[in-house]
Amino acid sequence: MYKMIDENNQIYTLYTYSQESEYEKMIVDHQTVIFGEEGIYFNIKKLIGTPKKGATKPDGYYLDLTFHTEPKLYLVEIELHQHDVYAHIGEQLLRFGIASQMDKYKIKQLLLEEIQKDEKRQKKLNDYFVSSPYNNMNELLDKVVFDNAPAAIIIIDQATEELNHVMKQLTMNVDIIEVQTYVCGSKKIHRFTPFKEEVLLDIATMDDADELDTIVVPAREEGFREEFLSNERWFAIRISSMMLDKIKYIAVYQVAPVSAITYVAEIDFIEKYKDTNKYIVFLKTNTLHKISKIPLGLKKGLAPQAPRYTSYHTLMAAKSLDDIWG
Repeated sequence: MYKMIDENNQIYTLYTYSQESEYEKMIVDHQTVIFGEEGIYFNIKKLIGTPKKGATKPDGYYLDLTFHTEPKLYLVEIELHQHDVYAHIGEQLLRFGIASQMDKYKIKQLLLEEIQKDEKRQKKLNDYFVSSPYNNMNELLDKVVFDNAPAAIIIIDQATEELNHVMKQLTMNVDIIEVQTYVCGSKKIHRFTPFKEEVLLDIATMDDADELDTIVVPAREEGFREEFLSNERWFAIRISSMMLDKIKYIAVYQVAPVSAITYVAEIDFIEKYKDTNKYIVFLKTNTLHKISKIPLGLKKGLAPQAPRYTSYHTLMAAKSLDDIWG
């Protein structure tokens, strides 16, 4: 169990929430930090779906506006890990999938009503429309509610293997955000995994975030030859659900002593990997090819330790990693 210490040697220990409502209030109070500024959180708790046929009441909705061409709506479930993962969380997510398909019109109306009575949300969306193909709120909501597949975000104080097992059984794409609170006397601090954490840094390196279409994975020699070259696949990769429909290419950064990006391929399809919240990527046949090495540059710390994102155009034009993430 983690403990935290501040500059005055004050020790903070894990705080246990006795009521989900208290935990949820903390999440709502810190919504912008947890979800990010490129989106809108809706604290709506109203029943959707048909009673006795999968009706449910999400804890909220998050409209992600990171990409101008691919906005995405998430149903949000805020949970404490003490709740039964299978009977409670699993069932709730199943209901999300059913209700979001059966009651699209009501979801749109709920969001539209919240936007129409909030000038800040209206301004944010009007700024978004300037650089997007959508002209108004109706067009945007039609896209994320009617055209896109439903997705969900679980915010929980402790992500467990059992939770990952449940996620594996679902067809819906689910992101898990772990948020914990630590306490020292009357003071509280919060430890959290930011939404789309592994994408944020790479978005900042792009002039246009919509161009992100390539995932770069680090690989050791043995795994690289056996899985990437021979089996034309790679796993287990943590991929934010917002990127699943965006990435079209996968490139390999071979770690030392090669220390360079050496191969790239088109992606055929992506599946969940075993009982984890990670994915396995399958390469499209006859697209794997060796490229001119893209080695480390002058800037330190750019060698991928985990999946990184870029655009195919940027990758193929790069002479070193400095040109991609520098």
